[in-house]
Order: sequence, then C-alpha cells, then structure tokens
Amino acid sequence: MVIKLNNSEDQAKKKKRQKKYWWIVAVVVIIIGLLGGAKYYFDSAMQPVNPDSSKTVQVKIPLGATNKKISQILEDKHLVKSAFVFNYYTQTQKNTEFKAGYYSLRSSMNVKTIIKILKQGGSTTSVSGLKGKVLIQEGQTIDQIATTVQKQTKYSSKEFLKLMQNDSYLDSLAKKYPKLLTSAMSAQDVRYRLEGYLFPATYDVSNLKSLKSLVNEMVAAENEQMKPYYQKITAKHLSVQEVLTLASLVEREGVSNSDRKKIAGVFFNRITAKMPLQSDISVMYALNTHKKSLTYKDLKVDSPYNLYTNQGYGPGPFNSPGIQSIKAVLNPSSQSKDYLYFVANMKTGKVYYSKTYAQHQKVTAKLSKDNK
Repeated sequence: MVIKLNNSEDQAKKKKRQKKYWWIVAVVVIIIGLLGGAKYYFDSAMQPVNPDSSKTVQVKIPLGATNKKISQILEDKHLVKSAFVFNYYTQTQKNTEFKAGYYSLRSSMNVKTIIKILKQGGSTTSVSGLKGKVLIQEGQTIDQIATTVQKQTKYSSKEFLKLMQNDSYLDSLAKKYPKLLTSAMSAQDVRYRLEGYLFPATYDVSNLKSLKSLVNEMVAAENEQMKPYYQKITAKHLSVQEVLTLASLVEREGVSNSDRKKIAGVFFNRITAKMPLQSDISVMYALNTHKKSLTYKDLKVDSPYNLYTNQGYGPGPFNSPGIQSIKAVLNPSSQSKDYLYFVANMKTGKVYYSKTYAQHQKVTAKLSKDNK
C-alpha cells in the first residue's frame, strides 16, 4: 500500500529542509567569518605596536620566566599588541629558548624581531633609562652605534664617526691589538676599519673621560672575546677580518645557534665553489639602508660590499656580530651535505636549505605562496 502525502505535508517538509539548509549555510558563513577575523587579528598582532616610534624601552626578563609570563611583560610594556598571540606563536614555532636579562626594545619592532633579540641574550645589569650606560646590541653597525652613543653620552654621532676615521688613533689600536686588528688595517675599500670590532655589550659611561676611552673599552672587549680563537683562526687559514665578516652576515641571517652554524656552512660551501655569497645583508649595507625586500636594481648596486656582484668575503664586516655568530663561523655544520642555498619562512622563521638552484627555487616559490 502506498501512502501519498498531501500538499500541506509536502510543503512543511520542504520548508523544514530549506530551514535546515539555511541554518547550515549561516553556520558556515559565521565560521568563515570568524576564521578570517582570527587570521586578520593574528597577522595584525604580529606587527609593531608603533612602527614610527624610536623610543627605547627597558625590559627585564626574569630567570626561569615562562613564555606566558614573558608575553605578558611585553604586552604590559606596550611592545606587543597581544600577549596571547605572542605566546601562541612562540609555542607553535618552538621559540622557547629565551634568555634572562635586561633588554632595550622598541615598539617599532615586530614580533619576530623581538623573538630574535630575546634568544640572543640581554645584559646582566640594568640599563634603566640607559642613564650612565651604553648598550651596544648584536648586529648594530657603526653608524647605529654612533647614534646610540649620541643618545647616551655627551658626545655626538659626528664626533664618534670622525674618531672612526682617525688614522693615527686606528694605528695606535692596531699596535696594541695586532692579532685582532692586523687584517682589518690591511683590508681594502672598507667603510670603517673598526666595523665588527666594537664588541656588543653594556658599557658604563657614568665616569667617561673621553670618547677614545669608550672605544678603547669596546675594542678591548672584542679582543678578550676573540683571544681563545686566534689559534683556531690561523689553523683554518682564515683572517680575523674574514671570520668577523661571515659572522656579521650570520648574525643577521640566523636566529637559532643551529641555523647559524648551518648558514655558516652554506657560506663556506659557496666560497669553496667560487660562488658569490649573495646575502641581502651585504646589499643593504652597500646601500646604507634597511629594507624588507630588495629590488633587482638594488642587487646591482656598484659597491665592493655588494656580495651579489662580488665574490669572496668583501671588504669587511657589515655589523658587530655576537660571540655565538663568531663561534658558528668557526664551527660550521652541514658542510658535507653540500648546501649552497637557504631561505627563511618569514612567518615561522624556519630556514630551508637546498643543494641546487632548482630546489631552492621550488622551496622559495612554495614559501611565497604560503605567505600570501
């Protein structure tokens, strides 16, 4: 027996199905909207709080502080937009190797920059307001150090840079520290002979007698750090200038100690293969500017510091590398894997290594697509 539904019953079922369909559509739209909103919020929270700010803020990271605690400290200091996003990002990317200490940060820094600095290590002494202190950070150039000195001492950046070009003063330093400075003094086409030789640290300038005394202290600190490695540098048939040049590139290219060593290995492999190092850091130094991305015109800039167009190490260091970057150059890893290329995921910080240009292009294309 067949039971036929009357029209009213059929219409009721149809309306019920339609209602259910539109509920599903509504839920899907809401979910998509929430996901889109969450992505926008996350991406926004990764950006600087104030991109135009040049104000330095001191932050103390306590010994044993959790990522969650560090995230909240940064938000309270108005250095990140969201403690939740900072904590979530560091956990998912396994960036948990933050070091205790005092840091000088700016709200113009994005989350990735802050993470890099916190992993490098801070000062053991307070630089509150930086009164009576000068903090030279890893990766700073002499021009940037000049600006820092002007802010924290009675000496101007112009006076500092003039001293950097004082040949008689540089000669006196070279005589005092021959193992450290001989290769720097004989280098050709350098912008500053002491670029890379002013050790990044916190210096007490409360009783500063002269600008020379401050620079003397910086160079003496560099020599003290390099002393254990002079013999090894000679054994590797390298000069101090070459070591510090590669270290200055590694300083800006790598975040973790593991990646620093691998990147150093890539640079040595390229040198052995007589390939240009092709580091963007060298081009930005040649241009005397900092850019998020370089143009093809930038890559062709006529400068001995442009390691896209020039083979080898170039004239000399591009900034003041920290001791971990120096150690990475003296103890490179993965050279036997014949890596010649590397590229970093700008969102996660993960570095990918390739043996051939074809492999490198494939990885770069995928990262470019994923980061859109």
